[in-house]
Amino acid sequence: MNYKKMDSNDFLALTSIVGKERIFIKDQIDEKYSHDQLGTAVSYPEAHIQVKDKHEVSKIMKYAYQENIPVTVRGAGTGLVGGSVAVMGGILLDMSLMNQIIELDKINLTLTVEPGVKLFEIYECVEKEGLFYAPDPGEKRASIGGNISTNAGGMRAIKYGTTREWVRALEVVTPKGELLRFGSKVVKNSTGYGLKDLIIGSEGTLGIIVSATLKLIPKPKFTKSMLVAFANREDAIQASPRLIKDYVLPTAVEFFEKQSLEYNEAFFGTTIENGSFNAYLLLSYDSNDEESLDKDLEHVKKLVLNQYGALDAFIIDPSSKRSNVWNIRGGFLEAIKASSDFVDECDVVLPRSEISGFLSYVREVSLKLNVRIPYFGHIGDGNLHIYLCKDNASDEVWHERVTKGFEMLYQKAFELGGLVSGEHGIGIAKKMYMQKLLGDEQMLLMQGIKKVFDPKMILNPKKIV
Repeated sequence: MNYKKMDSNDFLALTSIVGKERIFIKDQIDEKYSHDQLGTAVSYPEAHIQVKDKHEVSKIMKYAYQENIPVTVRGAGTGLVGGSVAVMGGILLDMSLMNQIIELDKINLTLTVEPGVKLFEIYECVEKEGLFYAPDPGEKRASIGGNISTNAGGMRAIKYGTTREWVRALEVVTPKGELLRFGSKVVKNSTGYGLKDLIIGSEGTLGIIVSATLKLIPKPKFTKSMLVAFANREDAIQASPRLIKDYVLPTAVEFFEKQSLEYNEAFFGTTIENGSFNAYLLLSYDSNDEESLDKDLEHVKKLVLNQYGALDAFIIDPSSKRSNVWNIRGGFLEAIKASSDFVDECDVVLPRSEISGFLSYVREVSLKLNVRIPYFGHIGDGNLHIYLCKDNASDEVWHERVTKGFEMLYQKAFELGGLVSGEHGIGIAKKMYMQKLLGDEQMLLMQGIKKVFDPKMILNPKKIV
């Protein structure tokens, strides 16, 4: 597409919409707006605009559509695949000031929010009312708009599903500047095509989310965790599907190895009690009956020790020092990033039955390419986070290693029935691997959907399709 190069007339027109305090051009644009959290894609917009309401978004999109100016939407900037990077220049639409909680509806059990509201703010708002929003991505500073745009999952997906299952309605500005509402507060909906679900996971390529109505449930009264230690990774991995099948469904099943704890201790200076074992499963269970929950945990403890090959199991008391294990688990990415000068991520999702074989292959790739590859993951739902570390290699060597490494890892994942991304999205970084997996026919279908929503292809160009 031939997009317009912005000029002084464009800047004046956009300034008339938002005021000069919320538009930044050329050298005024801060470096952090040229990349996302991981920084694999770097590109500056021609204008960085902070919007405060949906009407400003609508006016900006009408102008951009008229003038053929590309627009990229950005929330908190915590993405990992370049989805919020303005790779074609144009306008970077910053939603961070659209951060109001609009309505908590205790009758319909919904929360309506603007897209810039942070995940932790949602938890704080609803949990004090005894309500619960279940999606639990690791990055709690992420915006809800970004979570919806990537269909984020997180640790509780095994029991409660991904973000998609928790969105009742979306208010969306189209590339033409029209304001549309998809869905409602209602529980059931069989009214035409599921346009809401097309927007979820579309990474800002079809429309701009300006408000979201989220589903809530009563908050489980009790949540307790268990740390299960194993002699090796294979025993831990094999225990995971048995835990899910044999007894009460866990809220979360996380897998990590001793190495991840060592990274965390080096970066944060924190560790866990009983942190000397080779591999771990971190389990969480919830219930409204504490006595029943305690009985379940004791039964799970007997299962893992007597039947699943665990060496030890520690029920985590929230008041003890062990309770920091979830914070430590949440810090693994930052700790791994701190261990190298640069990292890139493979966010594959696989059938649970194939995880052990895939991780064995990961170690083969690490040895073959001479690249360090730490990993951890939401093993309960098959979503692994695998990191290739540059470790001061030259740019040329790193490019060769990471290119070859990703080719090998994704090809193996595809052979095992896996998909490119479990929750971080495609953006620009994983686009070529998705195209290889899905093939021409599915890509044509996606491109057709994109063209219906965005005939001029101005919204987040070069992403996904």
